[in-house]
Amino acid sequence: MSVDYAAAVEGFEWDIPSDYSITSTIEEHAEAFGDRVAVTFLDGEGTRTERTYADIRDDMNRFANALASLGVGDGDRVMHLFPRHPDAFAIQLGALKRGALLVPCSAMLKPKDIAFRANDCEATTVVAHESLVDMVDPVLEETPLETTIALDGAPDGWESFADLIDGADIDHDGPAVGADDPMSINYTSGTTGQPKPVLHRHRWLRAFELINAPYWWGVSADGEQPAGVEGDGVDLDEELLWATTGTGWAKWFWSPVGVGLTTGARQLLYQGEFDADEFLSVMAEEGVTRLCAVPTQYRMFTQTDLSQYDLDLVEALSAGEPLNREPIEAIQDAYGITPRDGYGQTETVALVTNYPGIDVKEGSMGKPTPGLGTTIIDTQAETEVEQGEIGEIAVPVDCPGTFDSYYEKPHLDERTFDGDYYRTGDLAREDEDGYFFFEGRADDIIISSGYRIGPFEVEDALVSHDAVAEAAAVGSPHEERGNVVKAYVVLADGYEGDDDLTDTLQTYMKEQTAPYKYPRRIEYVDELPKTASGKTRRVELREREERRFGE
Repeated sequence: MSVDYAAAVEGFEWDIPSDYSITSTIEEHAEAFGDRVAVTFLDGEGTRTERTYADIRDDMNRFANALASLGVGDGDRVMHLFPRHPDAFAIQLGALKRGALLVPCSAMLKPKDIAFRANDCEATTVVAHESLVDMVDPVLEETPLETTIALDGAPDGWESFADLIDGADIDHDGPAVGADDPMSINYTSGTTGQPKPVLHRHRWLRAFELINAPYWWGVSADGEQPAGVEGDGVDLDEELLWATTGTGWAKWFWSPVGVGLTTGARQLLYQGEFDADEFLSVMAEEGVTRLCAVPTQYRMFTQTDLSQYDLDLVEALSAGEPLNREPIEAIQDAYGITPRDGYGQTETVALVTNYPGIDVKEGSMGKPTPGLGTTIIDTQAETEVEQGEIGEIAVPVDCPGTFDSYYEKPHLDERTFDGDYYRTGDLAREDEDGYFFFEGRADDIIISSGYRIGPFEVEDALVSHDAVAEAAAVGSPHEERGNVVKAYVVLADGYEGDDDLTDTLQTYMKEQTAPYKYPRRIEYVDELPKTASGKTRRVELREREERRFGE
């Protein structure tokens, strides 16, 4: 299968019925193919659980009835905090069937983060896994949380999810939910400040079905091909999708919910901690055909012997941060497929992707997806920049694939939507063939002696050296140049960070990039500061440089 880019853009039409909701979609799937396995779940010990679409529909309704009995209903904010779990979809869908708003939380958060989110959006209900209730209990009294439901157990003071749905009716007549009704409050990862509450409506999931599914994953409901997609449709009974994301992130909505559930696909959930060999073994044993993982996981995959694993993969996707060239080439050599980057945010669908069948350019995010109007504008004006110039990725404010608002934050809305474009805060450049190349956050751009330098190009070149496992590039204050490029480097096993290695890396960088982009300062560290979602916090590194070298 491949995509004719021009035909896709020209022929795309937004089709979002006013009565659309993911809960009604699940009802339709259950009627059409209720015996199809929706979720194959494996825990870290290999225990296997399956849920059909009929199972998910029934448990969705049971949980909706349970919430109704507890007084949880239309407009209430329901936080959830659990790992990948066979009942994850039933919990989320049951809350949505009640007209409630989901507030996803990651197990990597701290109690203070739970308190911040609960107070910020005035959440009254939380569903947490029994192993994670200790993250909630210490802050209950300082939050509006009143209804507490535990999964896989019933600690003191908590309702048991299993007891609530046991014997509950499998039919539920909740409030009428449509495309324009609020669905979720997804908090941003906070790379530059406090997380922001991103409000999405049910139409967001329909946008994933129209955009992410065909123009990134290469699948569509009923095998029907959208505009510009060439080749035979995909038989969803023959496919097994696996997105390695956790339930607390927007990426969970991007793929397991927004692609897997909306299209009626079969998908895998694996609860075990990441281990490259274990993940590869699971893929081989389960017959995963389409994988979406993060760049760090791909880098770890390629540090093992890929020839040991006979995989059925036909597509490999990457998201979260740009994927470096080395893992792309390693996957190509091992399996004959090219990992394809996709770009978007908590606030959006996939804005830029390497389409199925596209000629992937190393380091490129791909091309803008249809129907969105994604472009690159000047950081100080609403004019498009010339090809080759660095600017800010932007989307028209009336685009159906973006968020509705920041929940009860009119001051943020005014700043964000005051103009023709929603500014992503991410920088990119477009080449002569229409491919976008990520250059970092707007705050991350390094200006040295008048040159504008994107950190990713520096980092990408550094990690191509055998000595470098990870790298982050930031501007470091300099009396003459304004800033110089500073690289924080995590070394690969067997290397020692000394002056000789610094000289070697700087010489290497001058050969890999324009000479003015090489890091004049290099510091070796054990790890890079990361957000809970695994993104590098360059802002923290910039602050270190300001303290050391700033006036």
